[in-house]
Amino acid sequence: MTDIPLIFEISQPGRRGWSPPALDVEDAPLEEMLPAEHVRADPAELPEVTELDVVRHFTRISALNMCIDTTFYPLGSCTMKYNPRVTEKCARLPAFDLHPYAPLECSQGTLELLHGLQQMLSELCGMHAFTLHPAAGAQGEFAGILVARAWHEARGERRTKVVIPDSAHGTNPASARLGGYQVVTVRSDERGRTNPSALREVMDGDVALFMLTNPNTLGLFEDGILEIAEIVHEAGALLYLDGANLNALAGIVRPGDLGFDIVHVNTHKTLSTPHGGGGPGAGPVGVAEHLADFLPGWVVEKDAENGFRLRRPERSVGQLRSFFGSTGVLIRAYAYLRALGARGLRENSLTAILNANYLRIRLRETFAPHVDEPCMHECVLSAKNQKKRGARALDIAKRLLDYGFHPPTVYFPLIVDEALMIEPTETESKTTLDAFVDALMAIDREIDECPDVVRGAPHCTPVGRLDEVSAARRPVLTMPADRAAE
Repeated sequence: MTDIPLIFEISQPGRRGWSPPALDVEDAPLEEMLPAEHVRADPAELPEVTELDVVRHFTRISALNMCIDTTFYPLGSCTMKYNPRVTEKCARLPAFDLHPYAPLECSQGTLELLHGLQQMLSELCGMHAFTLHPAAGAQGEFAGILVARAWHEARGERRTKVVIPDSAHGTNPASARLGGYQVVTVRSDERGRTNPSALREVMDGDVALFMLTNPNTLGLFEDGILEIAEIVHEAGALLYLDGANLNALAGIVRPGDLGFDIVHVNTHKTLSTPHGGGGPGAGPVGVAEHLADFLPGWVVEKDAENGFRLRRPERSVGQLRSFFGSTGVLIRAYAYLRALGARGLRENSLTAILNANYLRIRLRETFAPHVDEPCMHECVLSAKNQKKRGARALDIAKRLLDYGFHPPTVYFPLIVDEALMIEPTETESKTTLDAFVDALMAIDREIDECPDVVRGAPHCTPVGRLDEVSAARRPVLTMPADRAAE
């Protein structure tokens, strides 16, 4: 365990970080200025530290974590790429410090930007209309489910089922169930894709929606997508794209041109908002023309006489989030799209695909690929051969920490034995990718030469191997009372 003390443990009576200036108005008792119920009976127990104590303490703690600024972070399915700081700076411009209740005539600049983003996303995805309203990808999925349900009900249909591949993200069935649907699973074929024949067997007049991720979570392009779209539409259902992997398609192909009716965009994966950490997200949802009236929340429209305004679609499924949405996240997406343009986005996607295939080719003799075909922006390998020699995917992931790399995703997709899901993204150099391959090759040799080193990893991190189940299900987020009393 780390020996960094708590900030309360470095507290010394009388230390100060800052002192307010002397009052230049008449002093008054706090009780005369605040309601009695808001005045503490006893002073708060706060650490007494200098400014330097605070800076050093939190800098030390921050350095314990692996992050994208310090480490290659190939977490598959999550697109942990470096995001340029200039988009962060754009989101923090004082001009966007807008109160949510500001009159529309004072919000024209922000509304113009949001309108421009709606237009760019519509072009990027080949959709008729977009709403920026949903707060995250999962909420975007739920919004898409509600739109589909409302559209079917408006046609007098009460469909009961949503079809989802067995390689889907876990949020897909959760969103479908939350929307009141029964989930029907269609199995992937030996090539890791949705087989049109298998899909045809489960499609009937009760299916409202087929939710598909493309490229799918095996990193593979669903090359039967045109036939899949035909099957879905012949059954009177809608085709939904989980846009989590849009990083592989942007600038190359548009989901609308492939037959998708609804798509959500994970701006935090694709368009320059840092992923993870529990910060705000945004999950804009785009739809084909026949669904535009059902979009949730507000859309921004340009009025020739009065400028930009907000309009609730005529048969909207309702409000899912307050005000405009996560404006700061949307500003980053707008800045990123404007900076790169169509050519830059295409180069990003092609580079992400090239990097993933480079890793697949270099590693496939040692770590078996689930499907030995060209992949898109991420490759899924298996540690099943290493498992036979005494080390599992989790052991390899933990040992990578000792080599200075964040581990890839392990054990997902669930249909792959000992899965190692690696997403290098477009932002990493060949030098970094080669070093990552060298580390994995070295670990593979260690499995035979010093297996306990692998199975006991990590050894060079602030903490050793954690009980991950307890850490996830029984987190201790505050100082225990008995220790605080000391």
